Amino acid sequence: MNTAHLGVGEMAKLINIGFGNIVFANRLIAIVSPESAPVKRLIQDARDRCMAIDATCGRRTRAVLITDSDHVILSAIHPETVANRAGSREQPHDAGKDKYGAIQENGDLADDGDLTDDGV
Repeated sequence: MNTAHLGVGEMAKLINIGFGNIVFANRLIAIVSPESAPVKRLIQDARDRCMAIDATCGRRTRAVLITDSDHVILSAIHPETVANRAGSREQPHDAGKDKYGAIQENGDLADDGDLTDDGV
């Protein structure tokens, strides 16, 4: 994997593209809709070259993600949603957060000594 985009100690940004599928944000070039004829040709060409990754789980393709390695990834979520997830600072599925939503630097749960749910 090409890690030239990451600095020392820098964490890679991951984007959830639906159904438990995750991609590296720094590898994406474009997120487009599959409706136009040129994009449909791009998808077919990628399939012919074995460079298409179908992450739709059998559902309708709503977003096409194009990577810097010429892979074409098909997703069942809308391009706007993928773009919003790419622009957000949150990690997929709240990874690295404790049960109260507090982000932990090392991904471990916080031990603040008060983990009881006494309703106060």
